[in-house]
Amino acid sequence: MADAGGPYSPDTVAVVGGRPPRAPGAPVGPGIELTSTFVAPGDFAPGLPIYGRYDNATWSALESVLAALEGVDGDGGALVYASGMAAATALFSLVPRGARLVIGATSYNTVLAAARELADAGDVRLTLVDVADTDAVRAACADADWLHLESPTNPLIEVADLPAICRIAQDAAVRVSVDNTFATPLLQNPLTLGADVVLHSVTKYLSGHSDVVLGALVTADAALHGRLVHHRVTTGSIAGPFEAWLALRGVRTLPVRFARQQGTAGELARRLAGHPAVVRVRYPGLPGDPGHEVAARTMRGFGAMLAIDLADAGAARTLTERVALWVPATSLGGVESLIERRRRIPSEPEAVPEALVRLSVGLEDVEDLWSDLSAALDSLA
Repeated sequence: MADAGGPYSPDTVAVVGGRPPRAPGAPVGPGIELTSTFVAPGDFAPGLPIYGRYDNATWSALESVLAALEGVDGDGGALVYASGMAAATALFSLVPRGARLVIGATSYNTVLAAARELADAGDVRLTLVDVADTDAVRAACADADWLHLESPTNPLIEVADLPAICRIAQDAAVRVSVDNTFATPLLQNPLTLGADVVLHSVTKYLSGHSDVVLGALVTADAALHGRLVHHRVTTGSIAGPFEAWLALRGVRTLPVRFARQQGTAGELARRLAGHPAVVRVRYPGLPGDPGHEVAARTMRGFGAMLAIDLADAGAARTLTERVALWVPATSLGGVESLIERRRRIPSEPEAVPEALVRLSVGLEDVEDLWSDLSAALDSLA
């Protein structure tokens, strides 16, 4: 699969994208543009910033990097939002009223809730589908207008065959959006496969330090990009410049962070597979995982998220209470390793097992992480 970023690799794009023009005395990186308004000429001048709800140079720097990482060079671009859900809401605004929206059945719970609210209001007709079952997706696309999916999914770590699904959707004239938060642009670029829009929770791997709440949409379609710009301006779901600057700083180290996290996740998955207290390990890097073949064929790595199934909900709850280094908390993609029993959240889909524990692997030493995790698992025996 082709890498994003034109002549440069994604590792380089993450570092050099969004920089100010090179000139003697110029800063190496963009500053934070803290203003609500801009000096205006007597007449309206297209292209000049006028107000903080429309334009901000700090957003633009981050957006240019995200667009390049997702392979957008020309029409379209990236837009950043106040949160991942603000981005998801903007995405759903693109779905025509009365259209058939097909969405992954085990998608992020709040995205599912937003889709169900649209359906309850009569704005869309909703169909849930198993995105790891390509034949089921094909059948759903026969009566669909828009398909939204995650891959890998949150929290079951299921893998969709994106190249095949995008071809199916294109043949059926179905628009496709992909939540690329777990894989990041380093592992896959859905737009290059034929998807129309990519969604990111920038809060997670892109910013990477658990100190920012942001979202982003990326598209290579100029018309869709224009509609999204209009929606962001009219709803005001804008990103703060300071948050955008922090996120851009995080993107600079994304490749090295993610490489370390992915390597550690693979090693932990292999060790967890041999622990007697673990019923199942969900990680596509394991040869026996249902998503292994598709991930190996369509992605540039297996990611840094994994999940384990234990004997019951009590064991899962106890595990999160007995670890000392792993942090029992929600969210993911930061430098610290997080552990969570997902069904503790009332809105989590019933398809998520009660005994499932999701693990977001951070940057700590792998032996320290394993020692802490294995000791807590040993105590369950």
